[in-house]
Amino acid sequence: MSVGISIDLVSYRYPSEDAYALTSVGFTVQPGDIFGLLGPNGAGKTTLMSILTGILKPEKGRIIYSQGELALSEKEISRAIGFVPQDFAFYPELTPVQNLEYFGAMYDLTRRDIKRRTDELLELLGLSAVGNRKVGSFSGGMKRRVNLAIGILHQPQVIFLDEPTVGVDVQSRQAILDFLVRLNQEQITIVYTSHHLAEAEQLCNRIALIDHGKVIACDDLDVLLKTNNSRDLQSLFLNLTGWSYRD
Repeated sequence: MSVGISIDLVSYRYPSEDAYALTSVGFTVQPGDIFGLLGPNGAGKTTLMSILTGILKPEKGRIIYSQGELALSEKEISRAIGFVPQDFAFYPELTPVQNLEYFGAMYDLTRRDIKRRTDELLELLGLSAVGNRKVGSFSGGMKRRVNLAIGILHQPQVIFLDEPTVGVDVQSRQAILDFLVRLNQEQITIVYTSHHLAEAEQLCNRIALIDHGKVIACDDLDVLLKTNNSRDLQSLFLNLTGWSYRD
């Protein structure tokens, strides 16, 4: 059964800052969604993603993970979620096989499960032929796929992806997107953030737009486009967040 997430009036302020990075943020990620968390630079996306993955604790509000009517415990949440960060989270001097062995041990997987999942993911992500080459020698697209494999090695029920296709070529981008759709067809919930709005429009069924630490729109993508008289996600984004430069 898929896992959903309720974000209940979450606020957060960094200790060194006077202003809040997030203010009373609330919305629901339905089980099985491919949910786009979008906004300009500095909108609060990274802070919210850090709270959702347990890196930060909210100052106010709460995050509830649920499966059906049952809320998950902290231990269950840690097993249920996978995080694929924008920055590469692997050891470049190791091979994909060695990286997956290392992170599989950190996930407390058995040697048998690590071997099975490694073989499976390298095949699915087109990395079998380079499984024993050092990752540091790989292209950007290949590194992105290794990053993805590590984040989903333990078969999480919710996957958080922060700019999963940044800096890759068209073929690698499409291969990653196709793979994410396949995962979602297995009832895995996906929360995704990106500045590639055409990509987000292709991938996501629901969208939350965040600006200045607040949710300014959240609904099914087709509903948001219709109610805001926007032809596509880019025009919707600009209509709601403005045309000014963002740092």
